[in-house]
Amino acid sequence: MMRAFGMKALAAAALALLCALQALALLRTPPAWLPAMIEVRLAPGAELVLGRAELAAPQAGKRQLRLRRDANGAWFVSSSDGVQTIGVERGTERTRSGSRVVRAGQHVQLGAVHYRFTAASDGLVAFSDGAHSWDYDGALVRRDGATLAACPGSGPGARLLGLWNRWAPRALTVARPLRFGGNLSCGTQVGNAGAAPGSAQLGFEDGSPVLTAASGVERAPLLAFDDGPPHDLALAEQALAGVDALTVGRTRLLAKVESDTLRLQPTRRVALFQEARAELPLGVRWHWQRRDAWAWPPAVGWCLTGGAALGLLGAMLAGRTRWRKDVPGAANLGMNIMLAIAGLGLLLAQRGGSVLGVVPSLLLCWAALWCALAGRRTGAVLTLGVLLLAAGLLLQLELGIGAPDTSWLRHFQKTAAAATFGLGLAGVATALLARAQAPGQARVELLLLLLAGAALGALLLQVGWGNETGVFDLQPVEFAKLALTILTAHCIALGLGRGEAGNDARGGAFLRWLRLAAPALLFIVLLAVALVQVDDYSPLILLLVWGAAMLLAWSCAARKAAPALVVMALACTCLLALAVLRGAAPGEVAAWRFYGERFGVWLDPGAHPHTGQQLLLGAQAIAGGGWSGADGLFGLAALGHGAPDALVIPAVQDDFAPSFLLQRHGLAAGLLLWTLQALFLGALLLAARRAWQLGAAARDYRLAWLGRFRCFALCGGAAFVFGHFLLSWGTNLAFFPIMGQPMSFLSAGGSHLLFFIFPLLAFGTAGVPIIEESSSCRSTSNTKP
Repeated sequence: MMRAFGMKALAAAALALLCALQALALLRTPPAWLPAMIEVRLAPGAELVLGRAELAAPQAGKRQLRLRRDANGAWFVSSSDGVQTIGVERGTERTRSGSRVVRAGQHVQLGAVHYRFTAASDGLVAFSDGAHSWDYDGALVRRDGATLAACPGSGPGARLLGLWNRWAPRALTVARPLRFGGNLSCGTQVGNAGAAPGSAQLGFEDGSPVLTAASGVERAPLLAFDDGPPHDLALAEQALAGVDALTVGRTRLLAKVESDTLRLQPTRRVALFQEARAELPLGVRWHWQRRDAWAWPPAVGWCLTGGAALGLLGAMLAGRTRWRKDVPGAANLGMNIMLAIAGLGLLLAQRGGSVLGVVPSLLLCWAALWCALAGRRTGAVLTLGVLLLAAGLLLQLELGIGAPDTSWLRHFQKTAAAATFGLGLAGVATALLARAQAPGQARVELLLLLLAGAALGALLLQVGWGNETGVFDLQPVEFAKLALTILTAHCIALGLGRGEAGNDARGGAFLRWLRLAAPALLFIVLLAVALVQVDDYSPLILLLVWGAAMLLAWSCAARKAAPALVVMALACTCLLALAVLRGAAPGEVAAWRFYGERFGVWLDPGAHPHTGQQLLLGAQAIAGGGWSGADGLFGLAALGHGAPDALVIPAVQDDFAPSFLLQRHGLAAGLLLWTLQALFLGALLLAARRAWQLGAAARDYRLAWLGRFRCFALCGGAAFVFGHFLLSWGTNLAFFPIMGQPMSFLSAGGSHLLFFIFPLLAFGTAGVPIIEESSSCRSTSNTKP
């Protein structure tokens, strides 16, 4: 017991140090100013071109937004040069400049080719270019009634998707946009020798066919023939009447027209200034406001109030029923309920555009971290997870307050909200799981069936309506990894328990299919999503690591040496292949059809300064950090200050967060983080070993199954976390080509935290005994005569 309390005291000291560093970073943050409102005044018949400087939009063009008033005083907006588009919102309608809804009878010209649309309805567009007739249904393109073959050089994902769309029912096909340009008609591309590939695009939005002109410097003009003379669709004007918001770059501007004044309110990715002063053209005026670290939207206040009330109610109910003799446990349960509801409210408020200030977000996250650490059932898994999460919050906070615009703090606020919600929910789940009885096999397999169905449905939802970044700002792949781990653990636990009373009962063919085929089916779907939707090989490597680890765990449990030797041989083969590939010629590797270009960039990034900038900038940041950070004081002198060198690295808040850590705090901090990560993986494996021992010693077959199930679920979770650590460090340190996997705990929070990490923490903590109860039981037994 003294050893456990000593470890908890050491963890509390480490968490206090991390919280102090976060507070110090906030205290040292210099004041920043941003425009609260932008007023634009125009006389009738006048026009004005605005850009990033006038709109405080960092990613907008230098001259992107053209505003014009006609002789009657009506306002119009358009892209000034067609290089960058403008988003337009009217209620629930979302459109972009350079796009139009296609109607039958319309006529457009791209290069020297004229296209006339003969039919345009919900789900089908037909047009002709004079030589051929084409029809497009959202998934397939047919020329003269024949489906186009896949384009040469297409990856396996694109070819698999094309075959699926060709043979699947219409309701199950995956939408793919039709693109105009290039010398070859193939796949979903209509060839046009006078235009570059992708010069125009046709797709369905809310059931309506929409034609969009490409943006960019080298675009070919897409001429639309309406009632008047032909005009470039990318430069077409839209009336501002009824427009609620405009988007330039990644900055959203709420719009309101009042006679001769247009009021624009920046609400997302707004540039920050050290002083409330800027040089503006005539007719443009800014109303300044100071960045408020204590911002408290009303909706969040109501969520916190409701969460506190429900938390207290939960504590009272718990104290009057099952927790009557465990008042501290009831209080902790109530606190976790309150934190979970508060965190959910923060996530929903951010989704709706109301962002809580950085100080309240940090205070709520501190409460969640300390509540998790102070729990009576906190074991090594949760303790180390809390420390890793606090380190990731410090890194995201430094990125946010050191950035020149407001968007970077959203990553910290999202991570803090996810941590508050996830730790609170994990605390509630831990308390419930710890006091739950071992369920029957029928109930378990029904729950697993629902879990598998939800995971498969979410993956199909991403394939049908999402992209490689997810669907509805969520990543179903993370939930699918959790479901795959749990299903596989259940199957292995049943397989190793053959002959037990519960496993001898026949549950019917359907349940036997669930036991054997559900994990394999989910694994195949995950592979298909990785190939089709993401077209990336990093999920394949992640699944390969997980599969090898699960095979090794099963071989150890079943006392079979052959599978373990296969895993060892596979690991040695991968290392040998990596060494051979490292010495290959970049030109030969770049000619490979599957990710050859990315391997070529990895082998010789200097020869690819554009595509290899992520690797080059990351390596430059790591080299600048050295052992003690860029400031020579392990990042202490740089707390609260800007980070311009690291912010230029693409995806530095996600995939390349370790590069910023090594640049700001040095390699010594990186070694400390590696130690924490290794201890976390070791704690998961020790918890799995403890669960296996409890299952082996149990006399009830249900408890024996539960022990084996917890063991392999923790092994599977540890395998996935190890895969994330391996791929992320290997990418940042250039051991592997860029693979695009976030680092658990360190990268910006989101689906990986909510759908995988926090359930894993709850599962790893549920079997931890209560120290006080164990101690009292031992003292009582020692006093017996």
